[in-house]
Amino acid sequence: MNPRDVEPRLLRGFVAVAEELHFTRAAARLYVAQQALSRDVRRLEQALGAALFVRTTRAVELSPDGERLLPLARRALSAQEELAVAFAGPRALLVDLNTDGPSTARTVLECARELAPDCELMARFESGLTHAAAEIAAGRLDVSFGYADGLDSALRARLDHRPVRYEPLAVLLPDGHPHAGAPGEPMALADLAGEIVYAGAGNPRTLEWTGLARELFAGRGIAVAPPAPVAVGKEEFRRVMAKTRNPVLATVDFLDMPGCVKRPLVDPVPLSPLSMVWRKGLAHPGLDALHRAAAALSDRHGWLAVPGGSWRPAALTGGTGGG
Repeated sequence: MNPRDVEPRLLRGFVAVAEELHFTRAAARLYVAQQALSRDVRRLEQALGAALFVRTTRAVELSPDGERLLPLARRALSAQEELAVAFAGPRALLVDLNTDGPSTARTVLECARELAPDCELMARFESGLTHAAAEIAAGRLDVSFGYADGLDSALRARLDHRPVRYEPLAVLLPDGHPHAGAPGEPMALADLAGEIVYAGAGNPRTLEWTGLARELFAGRGIAVAPPAPVAVGKEEFRRVMAKTRNPVLATVDFLDMPGCVKRPLVDPVPLSPLSMVWRKGLAHPGLDALHRAAAALSDRHGWLAVPGGSWRPAALTGGTGGG
């Protein structure tokens, strides 16, 4: 086979192995048998006349030629995707909203649908950017929203993102809690000192959210609650919260829950950086509409304004954690 005749499937298999550095995981990601994937990699090596991986009994690593091929293969696959979109008509764009409830992400999606009514933008609910980002990188999802700087750096390098909003944080308190107060009544962050607050610890889908909470609580006498069963659905969430009685860290737009009081946090106002995240090289008119919607809404509502005396993660403030 001439290098000019290399099939995209061979490049796709190579990229999967190069990113996973594990043939079994790469095969599972592509939904193919490991033997078939190994055969495709050998065919690609024969076509290029180069060994692309250094294989030992314990590890798989890219060879120098493999390192050289990886960015070229990614560009070739990206160009193929653009060609397919241009001539086959755009497929549905799969957009993760994280939760099936009110959210900034849903507002952006609804605005994008109005801007591009002929595009099919399909909502998904993956619950957690860490999980959704891995699905995006694997090509099983297109767009998601969340704290992009909280992702693993290797995963983040395979994605693009744009800031959309600094979301003020709130706390959900079970009825009868000493700090429950009135719904919507601001609560000083210092009043959570001595509390154990649930922030998704133990959930592998939401590592970025737990990391943000740990950074916010550090030095303030607030503990992150230990892992609890992951509640799916409003009723299960209410039941688990009633059982543990732990406050829950949330955004101010989080849906109202029965048996709970939601209070925005102040002094300082903690802000969670929400970004739109997509796969590098993705081209789709629906993605263009999402960009236009995010820009328009951010400008209209001042979503990216930073109030004085607020708190943001150190990744956005040069290590100070201030506003």
